[in-house]
Amino acid sequence: MASVWRTVARLVRALSRRSGRGGGTTLPGRLLLRADPRALEQMAERLEGGVVLVSATNGKTTTSAMVAAILERAGERVVHNRAGSNMGWGVATALLDAGREPGQIGLFEVDEAWLPRVAAAVHPRTYLLSNLFRDQLDRYGELESLADGWAELVATDAGRARFVLNADDPLIADLGRGREDSVLLYGLDDDSHALPGLAHAADSKHCRNCGAPYVYGAIYMGHLGHYRCENCGRTRPAPSVVAERVHLEGMSGASVALRTPRGPIEFRLPLPGLYNVYNAVAAAALALELGASPEQVSEALESFGGSFGRVETIPVEGRPVSILLVKNPAGANEVLRTLTLEEGPLDLWLALNDGIADGRDVSWIWDADFEQLAGRVRHATCSGTRAEEMALRLKYAGIEAELHVDRDPEASLDHAVAAGREGGTALYALPTYTALLELRGLLAQRGLAGRWAD
Repeated sequence: MASVWRTVARLVRALSRRSGRGGGTTLPGRLLLRADPRALEQMAERLEGGVVLVSATNGKTTTSAMVAAILERAGERVVHNRAGSNMGWGVATALLDAGREPGQIGLFEVDEAWLPRVAAAVHPRTYLLSNLFRDQLDRYGELESLADGWAELVATDAGRARFVLNADDPLIADLGRGREDSVLLYGLDDDSHALPGLAHAADSKHCRNCGAPYVYGAIYMGHLGHYRCENCGRTRPAPSVVAERVHLEGMSGASVALRTPRGPIEFRLPLPGLYNVYNAVAAAALALELGASPEQVSEALESFGGSFGRVETIPVEGRPVSILLVKNPAGANEVLRTLTLEEGPLDLWLALNDGIADGRDVSWIWDADFEQLAGRVRHATCSGTRAEEMALRLKYAGIEAELHVDRDPEASLDHAVAAGREGGTALYALPTYTALLELRGLLAQRGLAGRWAD
């Protein structure tokens, strides 16, 4: 009977893709898991290369896409949830392709809250855990509750699985303490990119061992950096895969030099921002752990074209529109930090939604440092179901730009494209998750981009 339901789910996926209305990454999996609660486990067993899970608050879609690109360059057959549908049903939909070829390896990004449930079903051989930031409090709860859940998961699987962990995130690094034989750590070590201090909205400021505040020698992003607890002596562990030199080049990308146990790796990453450097270092560490060569890592990252809705640039009416997802304070701050490296005035289209997948509570925009763009913005168009709140936030940030507010995505996008078309400068689109899907759907209708379920 299980094979019958898998056949039905594949048919639903094919019909969803053919209709062009989306849902091809979620609906089949929902139907399958409802009909057969053990479907994840049964399908994962068909993967001869085992299962690898990637989870984080920020960057898991881009990081897992990077890892897939490296593994495919290394000749692996990868089953992967490429469109970023990362809850149980998204993984189930991707697993419909399990067993079609010999030697397949499953590579799945998984939502932070879903990780323990998915892991219990698919029994991964390796985990990549990158970061934990405050995100969607109405769905996830407090950050510490997620960290506690991950700690229980690691304790359960420590004797069976390998873990690739971010040494620069104290919440993540703590997961590997006392388990060094099954852990590979990565991090950054280039103080030219250190921030002057913790942002006011930084998340993990206190030691989970004793509760004392951390002291930072370098802060790279949010609460990520070189930290120590002067009360109990806990400190950032030394990573094995390290970005020793990073040169950021605004929206055009970054040059990165890594030190690894397999030798040095250098590459030019065609994605902007220190946050994408973190993604690339994480991907390199996991790929090396899975057997890829330094050359394969470098070549794949050099040619990486981005992932769904993350730093895509799509021409609209002759004007390049660069799409940068924003969904929480830490991620938004890194996008804004990257935009400050661009020359000249900036034109923005910002779409703030409050759907279930975005989080109903949009107060996070007041913890994002839009003040970084004061004096830099020429035109700003605010859209989405909470367009007025975004416009108000820009006003309080001191952004004195020509401001247009329109909740309708299509009308607002057309206005934004037309408002600054002269000179061929880029329009930077900063949507939340469901607004991103709406934007991609709109561009697909115009024949400018692929459907999100493709």
